[in-house]
Formats: sequence, structure tokens, C-alpha cells
Amino acid sequence: MSDDKATTPVAKARTVQGSVESAKMDKTITVLVVRQLQHPFYKKYIRRSTRLHAHDDQNECREGDTVVIEECRPISKLKSWRLVRVVGRLEGGAQ
Repeated sequence: MSDDKATTPVAKARTVQGSVESAKMDKTITVLVVRQLQHPFYKKYIRRSTRLHAHDDQNECREGDTVVIEECRPISKLKSWRLVRVVGRLEGGAQ
């Protein structure tokens, strides 16, 4: 028997990609995440969307940007996600 401590596997944080709907709040962005799922009976693909509040520490996001956010501990009443990176910028978007 070895005296090594057993390491428990750490779950990787869930990440999603979406577009910024609102960047008017200080250090907070609203991200629209769209996913597609298949209808159980009709087999047609349906678009479902979710609005998530994410923490943007440097206020670097603008409306229309495509971003990746990851789940984290609750930061406030509504924020449990934080910004990982900006994937794409919308040219000529809101300032």
C-alpha cells in the first residue's frame, strides 16, 4: 500500500457559446445561447434559447460579440457564469 493521497477527479466547468445581447451593466453582460433539439415525435429540429448573465471583469464585450462563457460559483443573485474569451467581434456594432 502506498501513502499517496487519492485524488478525486475535478469536474470541468461547463462552457457555452453565445452572442452578447446587452453590455450596459458594469462588469456584467447578457448572453443569448441558442441550441437546437429534435422534437420527440415530429423529428423536426427546434431552436431554443436561454439568456444568461455573465461576469465581464474588464468590460471588454460589446453588443453583438460572440463569446464563450463558463459556469462558476454564484457571483450575485443572477450571475453564475464568467467570460472566458471573445470569439468574434461584430464589425460596426453598438459602441
